[in-house]
Amino acid sequence: MVRYFIEMAYNGANYHGWQIQPNAISVQEVINDALFKALRLEVNVVGAGRTDTGVHASFFVAHFDVDKAIDDVDQLLYRLNRILRNDVVVYHISRVSNEAHSRFSALSRTYHYYLKGEKTPFFNEISYRPHFNVDIALMNRAAQSLFDYTDFTSFSKLHTDTKTNNCKILKAEWIKVGEVYVFVIKADRFLRNMVRAVVGTLLEVGRGKLSIEDFKTVIESKDRGNAGTSVPPQALFLVDIEYDPILFTAKCKKNPPIEVG
Repeated sequence: MVRYFIEMAYNGANYHGWQIQPNAISVQEVINDALFKALRLEVNVVGAGRTDTGVHASFFVAHFDVDKAIDDVDQLLYRLNRILRNDVVVYHISRVSNEAHSRFSALSRTYHYYLKGEKTPFFNEISYRPHFNVDIALMNRAAQSLFDYTDFTSFSKLHTDTKTNNCKILKAEWIKVGEVYVFVIKADRFLRNMVRAVVGTLLEVGRGKLSIEDFKTVIESKDRGNAGTSVPPQALFLVDIEYDPILFTAKCKKNPPIEVG
């Protein structure tokens, strides 16, 4: 068996998330189909995670296995991008050890959520503008509370098959980039719907409906019903996935749609 990592990006607007599901098109499905057409082999790619319907990835990693080494990886890359629609691109394909796993070998993942403060005709498809004013500084103070906890059941989609709701938050802050505010959050793992629920609850703090102590109480309650409404998916991007260089060294540019310094 020979294993390969694929580095890619996709606009999630036309997909029901990454993972294959009945009666709905997914990114995993179109990648599998493209590999079949390019290799003439039944291949099942395994993704680094599961993005929700409408969520984008400016950097995503998946792996697949074949019986023998591919003769010309560059030619495969070219063929895949000719086959795939314009909303999916493969940046790089690299051979890795059989122990390398796109999901379980990942050390961390980083998401960006793009928030517009004012009405503008630009970036509507990749950002969200709440219909109320928010205090970004207060939201930043509340976001620092995330470092004090590991159980984020309050921000998890209900009835998932995950074995634990524990995550280690490595970064959480709001940054202003031009006229857009970007929530940058990095963790060793994320729960389903977690980032959108965190942002939705922080917005409740920013508009004055919750205090920072209330925000902490929401986390401690371990009850999704106490958290804020999940924000829309189109403004959420998976922008980075980190691995041990021994297993895999990413070679493509991991550029978010709006640069964050």
